[in-house]
Amino acid sequence: MAEMVPCAVKTGPSTTELREFKMPEIDDESAILKVEVAGICGSDVKNYKGSIDNVIMGHENVGRIYKAGKKWLDRKGFKEGDLVFLEHYLPCTRCEWCHKGEYRHCFFTDWHHNPGAIRYGYTTSDIAPHLWGGFAHYLYMPWNAVCHKVPDGVSAELAGIGTPMANGVQWTLFEAGIGYGSKVLIQGPGQQGLCQVVTAKQAGADLIIISGTSKDAKRLEVAKQLGADVIIDVDKTDVLEKVREVTSGKGVDVSIDCTAGAGQKAFFTGLRALKGKAGTLVVQGNESKTFPDFPMEELTLKYVTIKSARGHSYVACELAMQQLASHRFPIENALTHTFSLDQVDLAIRSVGGQGEKDCIHVNVKPWKEAAA
Repeated sequence: MAEMVPCAVKTGPSTTELREFKMPEIDDESAILKVEVAGICGSDVKNYKGSIDNVIMGHENVGRIYKAGKKWLDRKGFKEGDLVFLEHYLPCTRCEWCHKGEYRHCFFTDWHHNPGAIRYGYTTSDIAPHLWGGFAHYLYMPWNAVCHKVPDGVSAELAGIGTPMANGVQWTLFEAGIGYGSKVLIQGPGQQGLCQVVTAKQAGADLIIISGTSKDAKRLEVAKQLGADVIIDVDKTDVLEKVREVTSGKGVDVSIDCTAGAGQKAFFTGLRALKGKAGTLVVQGNESKTFPDFPMEELTLKYVTIKSARGHSYVACELAMQQLASHRFPIENALTHTFSLDQVDLAIRSVGGQGEKDCIHVNVKPWKEAAA
């Protein structure tokens, strides 16, 4: 009798059902991952409400190589049983972006523009062999899966924050160019913002300011533990006034938007917190598809550089694993909740502020015993 794989499947907007799929057969160039943890991203909260159905969500995946073909193992340099961090991109490996390790820009992975793109956590399970997400006991890895070895001394639970940490490296180091002596404002103290704090501190930033709402009290407390110098409760303190106070009126070198939907408000706050000339604004544009009265003149006069925060590169993931392995910062303090497979709905709603309280980084553990 064929082995069946339990999964949590998004069957409709904000609806999950437990289902089973047949364990896929593998050839010499494919593999199966036994999922240990699957992190939940803020984007999952948005996508969970969306119209794409029959999806096994979960794109922040860590697990052990359960079984694999010889060519797959030789190509990746792994062995069965290795603990790996799996990127959610399945690239072509041939285009210019892939040769740079910038898989998120490959047409094969760009589900915004390519309806046939396959990405872990985003692709319908109607496509065989069905196991395209981490909210399952096992996950299918074809020849072009991108894996990173989890360093010794890093648990699967800690490696589960690898995706936001890689984003931290990408946005802070590679996009913003933060380095020794930099002054930075980070808006939003969720898992993304906290990983920006860690990376900025590691890079030598002289002043790290992070802002959040009164509901983010726990997150702001963790930000302080991770190295933030100034925390701002935006419900009690004007962000721009505080930035001017702590920078002696000069402003910051870099502003990074890690808010969930603050959109144009975060953009203007970040812009006006920058120093007089040549600051860098790192933005996320998914929440503001249009922008009336775009401040082109203000940006030009301040000679502002705008960078888009979108995913991470291969190198960023490698550096993220190294950062976790260093244990320099108490990143474990950001790992607040774990849920079982039958609790996926609660887990996603909790990240969205409608379930368990004070969630920061949330892991689904597919093999965890079901809730009573």
